[in-house]
Order: sequence, then C-alpha cells, then structure tokens
Amino acid sequence: MTKYILVSGGVVSGIGKGVIASSTGLLLKTAGLKVTAIKIDPYMNIDAGTMRPTEHGEVYVLNDGGEVDLDLGNYERYLDVTLSKDNNITTGKIYREVIDKERRGEYLGKTVQIVPHVTNAIQDWIQRVSKVPVDESGEEPDICIVELGGTVGDIESAPFIEAMRQFQFRVGHDNFALIHVSLVPDMHGEQKTKPTQTTVHALRGLGLLPDLIACRLLGRQPLESSTKDKISMFCHVASEQVIGVHDVSSVYHVPLLLHGSISQGLNITEEWVSKGLSLEAKWRGVTKGQERLFDEVKIVLVGKYTDLKDSYMSVIKALEHSAFRVRRKLTIQWVESSDLESSTQESDPAKYHDAWRAVVGAGGILVPGGFGKRGTEANPFLGICLGFQMAVVEWARSVLGIPDAQSTEFVPDAQNAFVVFMPEISRTHMGGTMRLGLRPTVFDRNFETWSKARKLYGGNEKMWERHRHRYEVNPEHVQRLQESGLTFVGKDEKGERMQILELKDHPFFMGLQAHPELCSRPLNPSPPFLGFIAASCGQSDLDEQIQEQLRSFHPPHPEHSMVR
Repeated sequence: MTKYILVSGGVVSGIGKGVIASSTGLLLKTAGLKVTAIKIDPYMNIDAGTMRPTEHGEVYVLNDGGEVDLDLGNYERYLDVTLSKDNNITTGKIYREVIDKERRGEYLGKTVQIVPHVTNAIQDWIQRVSKVPVDESGEEPDICIVELGGTVGDIESAPFIEAMRQFQFRVGHDNFALIHVSLVPDMHGEQKTKPTQTTVHALRGLGLLPDLIACRLLGRQPLESSTKDKISMFCHVASEQVIGVHDVSSVYHVPLLLHGSISQGLNITEEWVSKGLSLEAKWRGVTKGQERLFDEVKIVLVGKYTDLKDSYMSVIKALEHSAFRVRRKLTIQWVESSDLESSTQESDPAKYHDAWRAVVGAGGILVPGGFGKRGTEANPFLGICLGFQMAVVEWARSVLGIPDAQSTEFVPDAQNAFVVFMPEISRTHMGGTMRLGLRPTVFDRNFETWSKARKLYGGNEKMWERHRHRYEVNPEHVQRLQESGLTFVGKDEKGERMQILELKDHPFFMGLQAHPELCSRPLNPSPPFLGFIAASCGQSDLDEQIQEQLRSFHPPHPEHSMVR
C-alpha cells in the first residue's frame, strides 16, 4: 500500500517546506523507492496561471499544460519524475469539484458541508493521484509526499488540516507520517524554541502529531543539542525526531544534510538503501564537485521581475545544472530590462550606462523576455519565449531597417507586426487558454550540418519542450526574416509556427518559443542552456558539450508523452 508523508509548516511561510519535501523524496528515491508528490495550495484560484510572478513566483508548466506552483518544479527536478496538473490541489479545484457534484445531484439531496463533503473530496483526490505512475517504470509509487502550503492556523488551510487528520485513519498510522517545518530564530546568539513550541501545540490541538520536526535556522549555525533537547521535551517527540536545517551553500546539499535523520526517523531499511546507491552516488558527485569549482562563468539575466528572483526559478536552476556539467562556478548578474531603454538614459543616465556595461561585459546574455539585439554581436545569447519574440522584433528593426516593427502584445494596431496573437487563442478568458504543455519541434533538414540546437538535442529530427504563450512570429514575415539571415531551424509539425531561431555565423545566438528550462534536471541539463553556458565559457567547451550531447543525450520525458 502507498505510504504518505505530509509536510506542513508553522510560524511563517516561505521557510523551505518545498525544498525539505523534495529532499525527503530524493532520500527515499536513493532508498530504492518510487516517489510521487502533491502540493496543496489553499488559495481560491483554480490554478496559478492567472497570477503575477510577484505573487507566488514563476508559474510552472507541466507536460499536460497544467499551470502550477513552482514547488512542483522542485519535485520534478529532485525526483526526476513527470507530474500532472492533478498533482497540484487548490481550494478552487476542490470547491469546483464539490459544487459540480452537488449540481449533478450526486449528494442525493443532503446538505453539502465542509465536513464531510469537502474533506472527503480532498482525501479522495490525494488517494487517487498518489496511485498514478510518474516515472518510466510505469509502476504505482511506493511513497507520496504531500506538501501543505501556508502555515498551520491559516483560515484557508483549515479544511485541508482537518482532511489530513481524517486521512491518517483512512490509510492507517503505519502508512502516514508528518514532518512539521518550523522556524527557530536566533536572537542575540540564543536559539529560541517558543515559536516551534507554539506551532506544534496548535498542530496537536488540530489532531495531528509530528513524527519529525524540521527546525529551520536562518544562518550557517547548526541546531544546538540543548535547543534540540528543549524542543523534544516541550513538543512530545524524541530527540532524534528533531532535525536542524541550517543554511548551506546550495539547496542541493539539503538532502545530504537530512540524510541520517530522515533515514532513522522514517525507518528506511538497509535493503531499500542498497537499491538506491547509484542515484545517491551521482547526487553526491554533483554536490561535492560544485564546492571545488574555481573557474567562473558570468551570465547577465535581463528581465522584468528581477526584484523577485523566484519569478525566474526554473531559469536559475537550468543555468545551475548546466554550470555543474561544464564544471564552472555560476555568477548571475541581474539587469532590469527597463534600465536598458532610452527613457532611462534621460531619467537616470548612471543606471542606464551601468546596465549596458553589464550586458556588454557578460560572458553570456540570457533574456527570458523584453530585450533586443543590441550588445549581443559577440556575446553568446539565449532568448526564451518573449525573449525569442523580441529578438525577432529587434532583428526587423536593426537589420531589416523597419524602426516601427512591433509585437501586437504591446501595440495591438501595429502597422509592422512581426509578432501576432495566435488565431485559436481566446481573447476573453485568461486562465488555461494559452498554447500550453509538451509539444514537438521539428528541425529543418536544410540546416542540420550547422544547427547547434539540433546537435545539442542529440542530432534528433524532433525535440519536445513545454510551451506557454499566446503570441507567435507572424508567418507573413518569415521568408523575409530568413532571407536576411535570421534562420528558423525548428518549426511545429505543420511547419507553420516558428519555434527555434539561430544565427549561423554567431558564436551562439539562439532563441526558443518554448520554455526548455522547465525540463532541466541536475543530472540531465536542458540542451539550450547547456550550450549557452558552454559557449559562455569558450568555443572549446561548447564543442566538447556538443559532442557529448550527440553521444549521450536522452529526453527527460517518458516515452509515452512524446507522441502526438
């Protein structure tokens, strides 16, 4: 029977439940177990698709087109699994399901209430999704990690807390464990336990008893033994059930930090451990090698939401994975896209010149969105989604000599629209109406001898990546763009939509309509990001990685998902 591990949080939100949940899952995978994960977000939205990145960070897109919380990206990266939109539960989804059942008369005239109808719907959802295979084995998972967003005591999470209280009896105590993550603040050199005592007391009052208490410390100082004993005494758990999680140089070290405590606390047997030693050895190799890196690769990331780094979580992780592979220490310099505009030159000349100095002096330039071609004549350049579209617009302006070239996303009535709204997309409904999910790109055979993109994808005729967009390159201008030297080396299966662009004689100039960062893995980095980082290190590094990709590239997607 599937076993369930609930990860809850107390005191404050945003203290690392997602990383701890992912790390716990990874440790269980190294024990030879098949692991899946579910994230509960107690907000009323149906999904994350209509929320600004400044609300909850980036919107993470899954193979099935689900727009979900960024923590599902952590799960996929750590566990090397492929999840679905049903792995993200929201209050909106649960209430919609219950109300739809009520409208269909499935409650047989009963008064529909939070308990039992909403709480049963939550439990049924978790139990159903936990049985779905998420890796290439095609087998039912052994363990399901359930992360409850927010903090214990929040009004919006109350139905989920009650559902999990009931759930422990539905599946049995032997098949249910609770890890509670709490903050242990350091005040003038003293680690304070009262916040943890208070949140555990509240949790116990709601009918849930923690099996492990993960104490989050905001600093490099580990949890002191006296603090551990005090939490043990006042929170009714054994001392070995209290884990300290202090800051480390990289989140990839967290699984190793938790290794002994999780194994002991969850009774992982030696027989299981022996099955996962290969994965553990690879993970240790990546994290230990990272500590010994001295050579640096400097990347400038130009974006619209640089104040909140979580807006580009998957981009950052894809860069990190690629830097691991080429054995370089990654340094990211953030540049606000508006600082590069001519209006800033007038209002704040110092900021304008500092921004352009950073761009021109970078080893490589990455544009998730809203930037042009200036300053990239010799630098490796990677444009993603909007960055891909803006590269097309800037090419039209700078090379074709069309100064009013535009995207209709910004100027709806543009006379020279090089990027246009896709005809099949709804203009009235925002949620779930974009071109979403895993889609193929077919490489043009005419460019296979020189296309770096194709070689980085192993020389295959077709590649698969996840999409999230409403606009596309205007097909009316494609021939003109190509004749001027901007080559679209990859298109959709009908050959109608432009999906990858390259410049033949540039060290590395590539743009993708898709979001390849979403499928990057620590042990299997995204091909475009790998090529970009390698090119930023030097031509020999790029040549080396291209040859390695031609020999060993394998897609991160299950075989059954790469079929249309």
